[in-house]
Amino acid sequence: MKVRVLPTASLCAALALGVSHDAQSQTMAGQPPGAWQLMQDAAIFLELNHQGSDRGGDEFVAPNWWMGMAGRQAGRGHLTFIGMLSLDPATVGRDGYRELFQAGEALDGEPLVDRQHPHDLLMQIAAVWRVPLGASTGLTIAGGPAGEPALGPVAFMHRSSAADNPVAPLSHHKLDSTHISYGVLTAAVDRGTWTIEGSLFNGREPDDDRWDFDFGRLDSVSGRVWIRPAPEWELQASAGRLVDPEELEPGNIVRSTASVSWSRVSGQDAAGFTSAYGRNTSDHGSQQALLVEAARQAGANTLYSRLEAVQLEDSPSVLAFTMGGVRNVLSRLGVEGGVGADLTVHRTPDGLEGEYGAHPVSFHVFFRLRSRSAAGRMWNMRMAQPMPHAVDPHAGHQMN
Repeated sequence: MKVRVLPTASLCAALALGVSHDAQSQTMAGQPPGAWQLMQDAAIFLELNHQGSDRGGDEFVAPNWWMGMAGRQAGRGHLTFIGMLSLDPATVGRDGYRELFQAGEALDGEPLVDRQHPHDLLMQIAAVWRVPLGASTGLTIAGGPAGEPALGPVAFMHRSSAADNPVAPLSHHKLDSTHISYGVLTAAVDRGTWTIEGSLFNGREPDDDRWDFDFGRLDSVSGRVWIRPAPEWELQASAGRLVDPEELEPGNIVRSTASVSWSRVSGQDAAGFTSAYGRNTSDHGSQQALLVEAARQAGANTLYSRLEAVQLEDSPSVLAFTMGGVRNVLSRLGVEGGVGADLTVHRTPDGLEGEYGAHPVSFHVFFRLRSRSAAGRMWNMRMAQPMPHAVDPHAGHQMN
């Protein structure tokens, strides 16, 4: 059996920019037919987390994840297997890490407030099969016991605009919280710069036992449209009906999202931008969120920022602005290490100032370890797509 690990920097550019299949096939020229190609990415943040106000506190946590892909030609198409794991249940704990104004989960039958929940051990176990239907059209079937449906923008840890930010957005539960769904089946058709996707999936949030597997009925549905008007730009609009997603609030949620992203890689430099809007509508009312985030890498240095306006239950929106940076200080044995810090300033909604203060300030100081980009940085990835080199030289499909 032939196995080829993909170390080229051009693959990182393919992931981040979404180049055409023709360009990717040139990148992969010389690969033996039928060989397995492997890619991986990983990150761990060893961080001191300080959250301001009487609702906050200090702690040391280590959020982390690993993702791997293996692909090969399978008849006329290409087959890709995806796995994603996290040791958050051990390194972050059952109640997650502190994050002011974060909400949307439960622990031991009570709301989990001002904390971001840990990710599950099994974040993704899925397979993707794509077959060309013509010179510029392709069909993709993807799914698995753990994966993400066609709903929302790219999950935050995979966005080039957010990869160095150690914290989940406050808008997570209105944009991309379904990136861990236990039971997903997705079909997609791509033609030129357009991709249309539809999913059946288990819409219930994972329970508070993050070590187990919560497979359920595929009772929820979603659809998403992507368009790439230029290689560096990507727009999506999506909507989904989630059946009983919340443990403490019975009832269905209709989620609508739209986003635009821009990404560029040039040698050791990179830049990314994402703006996204999300809305959850249920029998209890509707809540909205707006996110704008950006990152700029120049050699060993990266600056990142995030601005959010998130509507809370029975309250006006909270505003949060984050500014931070990372400097890579080591690179050996396939690992990059960087020292970083960030600062977040909040504007508290009226009625909550007594608990949080008017403008609570939080910060992180961290040491980040991640796979070197030469091993394949999985920026701007989503489940229902093959590996960036999974190509028919004449398919003309745009990777997202």
